[in-house]
Amino acid sequence: MKVSILTLGCRVNQSESAIIEGNLSKLGWSIVGLSEHPDYCIVNTCTVTAKSDYQSRQLIRRAVRAGAKVIVTGCYAQLRPDDITNIEGVISIVNNNKKLSIINMLSNNTASITFSYSCNSRPYLKIQNGCNFKCTYCAVPMARGRSRSLEVSEVVRQAKEIEATGYNEIVLTGIHLGSYGHDLKPKTKLSKLLKTLLKETKIPRIRLSSIEITEVDDEFIELLREQRICKHIHLPLQSGDNTILRLMNRMYTSEDYASTAEDIIKKVPDIAIGTDVIVGFPGEGNIEFLNTKRLLNSLPIAYMHIFPFSPRPDTIASKMSNQNTSAIRKERFNELKALNVKKKMAYMLLQINKTLDVIIEEQGIDNISIGTSSNYLKVKILSNGCPKGALVRVRASEIEGNLLKGDLIEKL
Repeated sequence: MKVSILTLGCRVNQSESAIIEGNLSKLGWSIVGLSEHPDYCIVNTCTVTAKSDYQSRQLIRRAVRAGAKVIVTGCYAQLRPDDITNIEGVISIVNNNKKLSIINMLSNNTASITFSYSCNSRPYLKIQNGCNFKCTYCAVPMARGRSRSLEVSEVVRQAKEIEATGYNEIVLTGIHLGSYGHDLKPKTKLSKLLKTLLKETKIPRIRLSSIEITEVDDEFIELLREQRICKHIHLPLQSGDNTILRLMNRMYTSEDYASTAEDIIKKVPDIAIGTDVIVGFPGEGNIEFLNTKRLLNSLPIAYMHIFPFSPRPDTIASKMSNQNTSAIRKERFNELKALNVKKKMAYMLLQINKTLDVIIEEQGIDNISIGTSSNYLKVKILSNGCPKGALVRVRASEIEGNLLKGDLIEKL
């Protein structure tokens, strides 16, 4: 039997899809693309924006047109099942908290689910799910529920399993990663988990996904200096204006954000700091937007993910007055998009002639490969036959489009 798995959205979704894929593959299923006429298609959806909703519906309809029996899961399916129920060809809608039951549903198998990571050179390890925050624009807590953490012993077990398979990096993921351990008994925190992983595993690289600045303290910054912790951190900003931050129910000020980002850069040179920004939030006028743009311009940001505000049903922000027009949102998006290009280029220029450790992820023709550095840059290298997943050391030589070009020094 053949199955296709289509995934939208965050790294948590990607992690869950990888587990489904790995288990079905072990049970004898062929994992194929839609063009190969799968018997079944699993669509793992996202609802972070209206565009995500639209893309989710488009993927579902593509799967139906391919002739597959379609199973839909993920955050869009969780919050808007009625939008999907009447699409002919959809045989099941599966809640987020039962997502992995799709494995047994398709295989008629009640065996224990294992955590397979076969579809990524840098596998995701989901250590946390859900969110207790109440950001006024966000529907994800409604789709994912309250924060739940994987036990420390189970995180270590899965990390060792990944290490034994030969991977050189794990990416720790969660819906609200920085809240890891707050719900466990005894209570713990992310920095303590990182210390345990550094002590009990030997995997060369541990990467973190998004962290709120309210969860960054001196102990955490000191851990970012560790050789095996990737020199990359994603710190969502959302707005650089304090009035808008209050309307968003974010728990910091623009001054707090700037101080934290500058402290990290001071103590961890060359680290790549990424961020998220929402433009056109209700009440954001020209002055508030200019405050955001000025802050981003002044900070050592390596890249930005920019989102035009998208009113999500049943959120507080969707009911706020002073909604901006789509034209204003688009204009501000384009302004920050141009700034993002400059920021990314400036950060890449700083890497020229520096030594970078890169994991090979794509192999092209003529021994040319693409990989990801510790500081989250895509690097094009002449790999001399180094396999996918290999960890290599390169010297960055020049910029080619959105990539750095690097000369191979050695395989690590």
